[in-house]
Amino acid sequence: MSRILNHRMRSSLKKPSFTVVDKRAVAFSIYTGRSLLLHKPIDPNHIPRRKYGMLVARAVRGMLKIRYLLLGGAVGGGMTLNKKYVEWKDGLPDMGWLNDLLPDNDQWDKFTTTLINAKDMIGDQLQIDPRLREAGLARASELRGWLAQRYEDAVAAAAVNNATSAIEPAPKIVNNLQSKPSPAAATGQAQTEFEEKAAYEKRVHALQQEVLSLQARYQRELQRLEQENRELRQQNMLLRQGRQPPAKKMKRSLIDMYSAVLDELAGWEAGEAGRLPRVVVVGDQSAGKTSVLEMIAQARIFPRGAGEMCTRAPVKVTLSEGPYHVAQFNDSSREFDLNKESDLADLRKEVEMRMRTSVRGGRTVSTDVIAMSVRGPGLPRMVLVDLPGVISTQTVDMAADTREAIKQMTKQYMDNPNAIILCIQDGSVDAERSNVTDLVASCDPQGKRTIFVLTKVDLAEENLANPNRIRRILEGKLFPMKALGYYAVVTGRSRKDDSIQSIREYEERFFSSSKLFKTGMVSAAQVTTRNLAMGVAECFWRMVRDSVEQQADAFKAMRFNLETEWKNTFPRQRELDRDELFERARAELLDQSAELSAVPAADWERRLLAALWASAAERVFSGIYLPAAAQAHDDVDKFNTSVDIKLREWAEGELAASAVSAGRAALRAEFEELLARAGDSDPVYEPVKRAAVDEALARHHWEERALDVLRVLQLTALQDGCVRSRADWDAAVELMDDALRERLAGTEAQLRELTGPGLRERWLRWRSPTEEQARRAHVRSELEQLGSARPHLSYDEEQARRAHVRSELEQLGSARPHLSYDEVVAVRDNLRRRGIEVDNEYIRETWKPVYLRNFLQRAQSRARDCKKSFYLYSQQNGAEKECSEVVMFWRVCGALRASANALRQQICNREAARLDRELREVLDEMAADPDLKKKLLSGRRVELAEELKRVRQVQEKLEEFIEALNKEK
Repeated sequence: MSRILNHRMRSSLKKPSFTVVDKRAVAFSIYTGRSLLLHKPIDPNHIPRRKYGMLVARAVRGMLKIRYLLLGGAVGGGMTLNKKYVEWKDGLPDMGWLNDLLPDNDQWDKFTTTLINAKDMIGDQLQIDPRLREAGLARASELRGWLAQRYEDAVAAAAVNNATSAIEPAPKIVNNLQSKPSPAAATGQAQTEFEEKAAYEKRVHALQQEVLSLQARYQRELQRLEQENRELRQQNMLLRQGRQPPAKKMKRSLIDMYSAVLDELAGWEAGEAGRLPRVVVVGDQSAGKTSVLEMIAQARIFPRGAGEMCTRAPVKVTLSEGPYHVAQFNDSSREFDLNKESDLADLRKEVEMRMRTSVRGGRTVSTDVIAMSVRGPGLPRMVLVDLPGVISTQTVDMAADTREAIKQMTKQYMDNPNAIILCIQDGSVDAERSNVTDLVASCDPQGKRTIFVLTKVDLAEENLANPNRIRRILEGKLFPMKALGYYAVVTGRSRKDDSIQSIREYEERFFSSSKLFKTGMVSAAQVTTRNLAMGVAECFWRMVRDSVEQQADAFKAMRFNLETEWKNTFPRQRELDRDELFERARAELLDQSAELSAVPAADWERRLLAALWASAAERVFSGIYLPAAAQAHDDVDKFNTSVDIKLREWAEGELAASAVSAGRAALRAEFEELLARAGDSDPVYEPVKRAAVDEALARHHWEERALDVLRVLQLTALQDGCVRSRADWDAAVELMDDALRERLAGTEAQLRELTGPGLRERWLRWRSPTEEQARRAHVRSELEQLGSARPHLSYDEEQARRAHVRSELEQLGSARPHLSYDEVVAVRDNLRRRGIEVDNEYIRETWKPVYLRNFLQRAQSRARDCKKSFYLYSQQNGAEKECSEVVMFWRVCGALRASANALRQQICNREAARLDRELREVLDEMAADPDLKKKLLSGRRVELAEELKRVRQVQEKLEEFIEALNKEK
C-alpha cells in the first residue's frame, strides 16, 4: 500500500499541471490498484494543502518501512537464533544413557522401602559371634568399672585434702572434672595457699587427663566393635542373598612365607640350590615320630593304625602362631578347628585319604608331599616333614621295593646339608634293634644338625633293669651317632582317646615323680616335649638365618645363567612357560574354530560332494551298477528295475549313515585345512592343537534326527528319474565318465600287479615278472584267445583272428561276468598243453579283472556316446532306453547333492557350534591335566622357560622372606 501511494505521489509531482483528485477516487485506487482518477480543474488554493499531505504521506511511508524492517529483522534473527540453537543442541553429547542408569521415582521409593524393611528384619535377627559379644561386653564393663573407681578415688582424695588443709569444701567435680576449687576463704600465708592450690590443680589436671585418655580408649574400642558389627551385618546380608563375602587378604607371617618358599622347591632338583632348612622327622616304624609331631603341634592330627604303617607319604607341617588353633591344607580353603573332635576326625580322615590317593601303581609308599599348616597360640614357628618309618622286614602285602624306597626317601631328605634331623628312638625296645641310627650317622657323621629324641621313657623305666642305659643314651655314649642335643619325652599311654593336654599333664607328672630323673642323671632342659619344641625351633631359625642368604645368591646365579642361555638360544622369542603357551594355543585354536562358520556355502558343498562320492563310489559300482548290469544281460527294463530296487535298499539302509560319516570327514578336512592355512602359527602349538582337534572330533557325534531328515531327502531325490536340463545331463555324464575312468585305472593297475610288467616296461625299465605273474599272464592270454584251436595262419591272419576273438570276448564279457564250465575246461586244457597246471578257481579269479576292464571300457564308450543324446532323450520324454546308465548316475548325483545341501545346513546351523563346545570342553580338560600339557608342550624352549619362571618365583619369595626376616631382627 505504501508503494502504491508513493508511486502515485511521485507521478503527480512529475506532471506539469496539477489536478484535484477526489478523495473517494484515491481511496478506490488504493484498495483496488486501478488508475481510476477523477480529474477536476486546478484550484490554486489547494496547492499548499497538497504539500502538507505529501509530507504526511512520506512520514507514514517511513514509519511503515521501519515497521517492516523491524518485523523482517525480528523474523530473520529468530530463524538464525533457532538454527544456531539446533546446531548447538546437536553438538552436545548424548546423555540418554543416564536415564538407563538413574532410577526413576518408583524405583527410589521401592529401594528406600526395601532398606527400611531390611533394617527392621536384621535389627532383631542378626546374630553376632558369642565370643565377640562376650569379649566386647566384658571389656566395656571392665572399662566402665575402672573409670568409676578412678572417679571415686579422685573425689575421695580431694575431700581428704580439703579436710587436712582447712580449706572450704570445693564444689562437686562435674563435666569430666573440668571445674576448679574455689579460692581459699580463710586468711593465712599467701605462699602456702598458692602452693596448695597449685598442687591441687596439678592433681586434678592429672586425673582429668587420665579420665580423658580412658574415654578415648573406650571410644576407640566402641568404634572397633561397631565396625566389626557392621562387617558382620554385611556378611550376614551377603549370606542371605546367597553370595559369599570377599575374603580378606591376611598379612602372612614369617614362617608362612618360608613355607611358601619350601612349597615352590618341592621336587626341585637343582643341586646346591633349593637346600633350605627344614626339620626332618625320621625313625623306625612305630617309634613315636607322629606322636612327637602331634605333641609339638598340640593336636591329634594324624590317623592311627593298629600295628600297620600309618605314614605312607611325606607330610610337611608348617607351625605358626595364631589366635585360634586351626589346621588347613595348602590346596584347600577349609579350616579345621582343632578344639572340636568332629573337625579333628574329619582332618584325620582327609590325611588318610590323601595318603591312600598318593599311593598308586601297587606301591606302598609315595614321594608326593602332603602339605598342611597348623596355627595356634603358643606354637613354635618351624617347618617339619614327617617321613614313613624305616622298616627292617616287609610283609607280603607290601610292594617288593618298600624297604628300599623308604630308605632312599629318608636319605634324600637327610642329605640336604641344611636339614635338621630329628631322630626318634623308641626307648621301650632294645637299642640294638634300631635301624635309623646308622642311617642318620651316615648322613650326618659329625652330628652338627641332628637332634636325638628318646620316646616312651615311662615304659623304658619300667622295663629296663639297668637305669644307666638311659643315661648313656641321653649322654650320647651308647649309639655311635652324634647329635647337637638329646631329649627324653613321653608321648602318651598307648591310648587313642587321650587328649594332648592329658598327655602333657601325664608327662609332667612322670618327670616330676620319676626316680630316674629325680636323681639328676638328666638335666631338666632335656625332658618334656615343651623343651624339645623350643630347642628344635631355636636350632631351626639359627640355621635359617645362616643359610638363607647363600641360597638366595645361588638362585640369583642360576637365574643369570638361565637368562643368558635364553638370550643366546632364543633371542627373538618371549619367555613363555607351559601354561602361557597352552593358553595361546588355546586362543588360536578357538579363533580358527570360529572360522568354520565363515566358510562359504559353495566350498562346503564342493567338499561334501567329494566326501560323499568317495564314500559311496564303491557301493554304487559294486553293489548297484555292476550287479544290475550282470543280471540284466542287455535288457534295459530289467536293468532299470534292478537299479530301482537296489537304490531304494541303499537309501533305506546305509546311505544316511554313510552321508553322516562323509559329513564328519568333510568337517575334519575343513578343520585341518584351517589349521594348515595358519602360516604364522608357532610350531610349538601344533601338538596341542592336533591333540585337541582329534579328541573333539572323536567325541563329536551327529544328531540322531539328522539321519531321518537325510533319509527322506535321499529317497525323494532317488525317485526322480527324469533329467530336465542339458546341464544336469552333462553333469551326470561327467560323473559317470570320471567314475568309470577312475575305476578303469584301478582295474588296469590290478591287472598289471597280477600279470607283471609288459613288454615295454621289460625293455625300457629292466623289469621282469615273477613266476606267479608269468603264470597269470599265460592264463590271461588264454582267456583272450578263448576257442583258438585252429590250423596254422599267417601273421596278418593271426592278428585279424586275435582282434576278432578279443571282440567276441568283450561281447561275451559284457554279457556274462562268469565263465561257463566248458570255457574254463577249454582254457585249462590249452594251458596244460603249454605245460602250465592251474585249477578252475585260479582261472575264474583271473577272469574277474579281465571282465571288469572290458565292461568298464564299453561303459565308458557308451557314456561318451550318450553325452550327445540329450536331445533324443528329451524328445522321447525320458523313455529313451539307450542311456539308462546315465539316468542312474543322475539319480545318484541328485541324492548326493541333496545330501550335501542338507549336511551343509546342519553343519552351519548346529554341528559347527556343537563341535566348538566340545573343543572347549576338551581344552578345559587338557588345561587341568599337567602331565598331558607336559607331554604335548616339550622341548628345550619350553623347559628353559619353565625353569626361568620357577627360579624367578623362588627368588622373589626368598627376597621377600629375607626382607621380613631382617625387619624382625
